[in-house]
Amino acid sequence: MTRDAQTGPVPIGDGASPAAPLGVAATVVLLRDGAEGPEVLLLERPRHRGSFAGAWVFPGGGVDPEDRLLTDAADVAASGGSGATAAEGTEAMIVGADAGDSADSDDPIAPAAAEAVEQLAARRAAVREVREETGLEVSPDALVSTALWIPPPIAPKRMRTWFYLTEAPAGIIVLAEDEVIDYAWLRPAIALERHASAVMTLVAPTWVTLHGLQGFESVAAIVAHFTGRGLAHYETRLGASERGQVLFWAGDVAYDDQAHIEQEGGRHRLEIGQVPWVYTASDRA
Repeated sequence: MTRDAQTGPVPIGDGASPAAPLGVAATVVLLRDGAEGPEVLLLERPRHRGSFAGAWVFPGGGVDPEDRLLTDAADVAASGGSGATAAEGTEAMIVGADAGDSADSDDPIAPAAAEAVEQLAARRAAVREVREETGLEVSPDALVSTALWIPPPIAPKRMRTWFYLTEAPAGIIVLAEDEVIDYAWLRPAIALERHASAVMTLVAPTWVTLHGLQGFESVAAIVAHFTGRGLAHYETRLGASERGQVLFWAGDVAYDDQAHIEQEGGRHRLEIGQVPWVYTASDRA
C-alpha cells in the first residue's frame, strides 16, 4: 500500500534546488446518492505521521511496480497509439524504465500514447488502493478520468496523480488500520464548510475536486458531466498575495509570472493563505 496520492500546499522556496523526480499515483472519488444529494467518501489519515497527517482525502496511493505490465505499451499501440483514455495535446511523462523513449519522441502521438500507458497502470493502482483502504471493489472500467494533478518542482515528494470518480459499489467499508483512522460520507458543500471552519483538514486537489462536485442532483448527473467534460490538467505553480500562498494553474494571468497577479485577465487560482480558501476560475466548466 502506497501513500502520497494527494498534492497539498508546500513551502515556497527559491527554486534553486533541483526538482524531485516525478512518481505516479491514483486517487478515486467514490460517490453515492444521499437523502439530500450526492455524497463523497473521505478518509482521515493518521494525525501524527505521514505526508498528509490529519488530512481528509479520497482513497488512493502511488502506482506500484506490479501495477505496470510489460504488455501495456503494445496494447496502447494496438488501439491506435493513443488509447481510449488518453488526453490529446498533453506533455506526458512516464516514470519507469521502458517509458522514457516514447515520451521524448518527435512523434506527435507519443505524448498521448505515453499518458495512455500511464493510465493503464494508474487505473490498476486505483482499484487496488480502494480495495486496500476501504475493502470496496471497484471496476477499472467504471472509473471516469477527471483530472491529472502535477505538483510544483519544489514539492518534496512529487506525484503525478490521476483523479477518477465512480459510483461506490455496495459493501461494508473496512478501513486499513495503518493508513486510515476514520471515514465519512459527506455532501461536498458540507466538507468544504468543515474545512472553512477549521474542523476538517483538506489538501488543495481534494478541495478543488469537492468544489467542482457541488450543485449536482445525483451521482448519475456527476458521472455524465465529467464523462463529457474530459480530463482537466492542474500543473501547479506557486505564488503569494496579501492573503498568503496562492496556487496557480494554466489559464491564470499570473501563471507564467507572479508579478501579474493583480492584472486583469484570466483567473485560475486558489488562495490558501487563510480560511476560507478562495477559488477563482474564469471560463471553466
